[in-house]
Amino acid sequence: MHRSAPRLARILACATVPVMLVAGCSSGSEDKKDAEGSSRPSSPSASPSVAAAKFSKLPDVCSALSGKTIDKLVPKAKTKKGKALPSSDTNTSATCLWSGLDGFKYRSLSLSLKLFSSDAGLGAGDKRAQEYATQQASKASSADGVKNPKTEQAAVGDAATTVRTEEKKDGDDFRNQTVVARTANVVITIEYDGAGYETEKTPDATKLMEDAKSAAKEVVDSVEKGTKGAGGGQESPASGGSKSAEPSKDSKDSKDSKDS
Repeated sequence: MHRSAPRLARILACATVPVMLVAGCSSGSEDKKDAEGSSRPSSPSASPSVAAAKFSKLPDVCSALSGKTIDKLVPKAKTKKGKALPSSDTNTSATCLWSGLDGFKYRSLSLSLKLFSSDAGLGAGDKRAQEYATQQASKASSADGVKNPKTEQAAVGDAATTVRTEEKKDGDDFRNQTVVARTANVVITIEYDGAGYETEKTPDATKLMEDAKSAAKEVVDSVEKGTKGAGGGQESPASGGSKSAEPSKDSKDSKDSKDS
């Protein structure tokens, strides 16, 4: 009995060691998991997305109207190629001017193009463009010196507004026609003014507006299809001579993913 007691104690001591080690390991493992779980960063929420803009670049603004159209709307134009106004980036904002005096018949035409990209913080390009178009139409109807504004909707591009106003300059009556049209994320603004000096009659506002809307439709086609071969326009060095509106990269990627 005396001999077996120490042996029994050793057996019991050895038997308890694995249990303690297992318990210790188990507890340490769980603590480690808890620590890792508490320190693991939460997954970031998905960033908001907006629809990809259709266009990322404008065509050359002075080439967006053909020489034939300029001859019709602005007879005896000082330059059929037009005069491009300075712009920090003609790929997103550009304006071209034409003016001419045929006898005592005066005509002035300006074309402005403005492109809006899609931005997660600012919204989709189409939406931003439409907001700008609405502002442009409002400015045309409330410009200094104009009277009798008449605003209507027109079937040009995706959406369009026409504004007619009258104005007297140096004793002569002017008829001002504005067409603000949007195609996707590009806004087209046509301002077409006419007057009759001396013995020339004041131009018919209805006829001027029809010509302005026709020009706006031509520019919509230029933006959507490109103006190469349209004729008459000049190339703007700042735009690298590009004559076609280009779909944005996001728009291309979106199309590719659909095709696949």
